[in-house]
Amino acid sequence: MTLATPIRLTALTFDLDDTLWANRPVMERAEEEHYAWLDGEIGHAASFPLEEYTRRRMALGLEYPLRRGDFTWLRHEAMRIMLRDFGHDDDKAAHWSQAAIERFLMLRHELTPFPEANSILEELAGHFRLGAITNGNVDLARLALDHHFEFSIAAGEWLAPKPDARPFLAAMARLGSTPSTTLHVGDSWKEDALPAVRLGMQTAWIDVNGIGAPHPLPAGVHVLSHVRELPALLTRLTGHTFSS
Repeated sequence: MTLATPIRLTALTFDLDDTLWANRPVMERAEEEHYAWLDGEIGHAASFPLEEYTRRRMALGLEYPLRRGDFTWLRHEAMRIMLRDFGHDDDKAAHWSQAAIERFLMLRHELTPFPEANSILEELAGHFRLGAITNGNVDLARLALDHHFEFSIAAGEWLAPKPDARPFLAAMARLGSTPSTTLHVGDSWKEDALPAVRLGMQTAWIDVNGIGAPHPLPAGVHVLSHVRELPALLTRLTGHTFSS
């Protein structure tokens, strides 16, 4: 069933983690394996277990609130300071912290998109301009899905992580769209659905944890359980049939 008055959409913006792939197992593996690799190289974990590294990253985010969403910087800086406390000089601490980050990012990009993601994006890219907005540190250029998107905004590295409005506004400027002609797709109620709908965008909120949307549901928010339901939503909104 389509809307009585179809909505004109020209562009879609996508969150990445937990929207186009399940991110938690990826991050858990990357966290554990990069830390074990570093311990095998320098034997630091007995003095500084993984929990201490996590605690230091969180503390650093509180100390530098403008960098709280720049996860690569937080990891690198927390590791560098910790390795100095372990006894390395500045050069060695910088070397091993950089090596650890590179190992982490390699593992972080060993991910598998949802089976439907590629075909959905391929079809939608033929009808809409697509951009990505992420608070994470995934580099879309390192993934096979990259060619569907015109760009990816790493909002944390911009020092403006979602729910800040700036990455959404920047994405629409690049896409040549307006809030009324743009739909944002993401899994976070706080970081995706609310900021997008407040700007006047249509929003496909993917309730991956089944928590349920607040009542009453804000106008313009459409609740999905998986990205595979997006083509059907776009069919209802626009009146154009999408088959993926």
